[in-house]
Amino acid sequence: MAPEKKEEPRASPPDTPNSVGWTEGQTICLVPADSTLVLELGGSISPVTVEYETYGSLSPRKDNVVFIAHALSGDAHVAGWDRRATETGRTWRQKKPGWWDAIVGPGKAIDTNQLFVICPNVLGGCYGTTGPSSVDPATDKPYGLRFPMVTVGDWVNLHMRLLDALGIERLQAVVGGSLGGQQALEMALAHPDRVERAVVLAASARLSVQGLAFNAVGRYCILHDPNFAGGDYYDGEGPGAGLAGARMLAHITYLSDEGMHEKFGRRLQDDANGRQGGFGIEFAVESYLDYQGRAFVERFDANSYLYITRAMDYYDAAAAWGGGSLTEACRRIRAKMLIVSFDSDWLYPPEVCKELALALTQANRPVTYANVPSHYGHDSFLVETEKVGRLLRGFLAR
Repeated sequence: MAPEKKEEPRASPPDTPNSVGWTEGQTICLVPADSTLVLELGGSISPVTVEYETYGSLSPRKDNVVFIAHALSGDAHVAGWDRRATETGRTWRQKKPGWWDAIVGPGKAIDTNQLFVICPNVLGGCYGTTGPSSVDPATDKPYGLRFPMVTVGDWVNLHMRLLDALGIERLQAVVGGSLGGQQALEMALAHPDRVERAVVLAASARLSVQGLAFNAVGRYCILHDPNFAGGDYYDGEGPGAGLAGARMLAHITYLSDEGMHEKFGRRLQDDANGRQGGFGIEFAVESYLDYQGRAFVERFDANSYLYITRAMDYYDAAAAWGGGSLTEACRRIRAKMLIVSFDSDWLYPPEVCKELALALTQANRPVTYANVPSHYGHDSFLVETEKVGRLLRGFLAR
């Protein structure tokens, strides 16, 4: 039996009217070598290059911009088909369109006939924006763990530099799910005069203690892989087993018990009638997680995983902007807010999303809250495209 794969929304070929078609990432140096980007935790870095993708046409007044922030393992390739997938070594992109292709495109919920969409890769990642795998000009070798620590606030700071470089003063909306939702919230808090609407999907003001614990175990897998080599593994085999283990563990948190039972149950992978009596892959769910781990190693950098999950850990909107009070933090916001939770999500469960919505209400800020029924768990914001699309279409059209 072939390895189980996660269900994906049906893709559109690039020549159909509802696809943005072939796309190509763009790069821009936002911090030149003779300048420095100072980071929240005291570090600094230069130069800094950002890779991003855009879809649709920018209006003459530059007032139709929707900024999409990607999640932990996502990237700037939101929609369409990557024209340069082979030459950039991102061959997995040849097999399917961008990660939110069902949402972004002509006539879709985020309608590129009307809107200009921007999505950049985050600082510290591994998809073209400067990160641990980038060459440190001081050593002519990859940064590895010499890369400075980054935060969600640093990402938003860099996002705003990108908007400045493109001559965009104000966003019609910023939209993000999971770690992207943290960025959307931070943009509304840190730059209230530049954000008209903000959509926070499957995310809230901070990660739970249980979420911190899962991230810690994932990093432990990577740091204790014998091939980690203190982060300087780029000339060798690399910590593939550790990164795969971290991804497998994280992927469990993205699902729900109901969804896993429906998809896999206790089915044996080879349809055998009994146990084989060993420690290989026997159950269908084991095969699925093994596939997810191996596929992730082919496209992601272990050091980037360390840095991005730590940034996710550090984010606490109440502590950063409200002296510990989420309501006080929300008083800064001027944007209309849409907060969306999913009833089977236990990484950012409905109660923490509702807590953010209530804080916005107590701060007398305009907010719409929706709890979407789904058995897909945390991944619902990616999978439940019809339900999410209806919410986005209505909110952006107001």
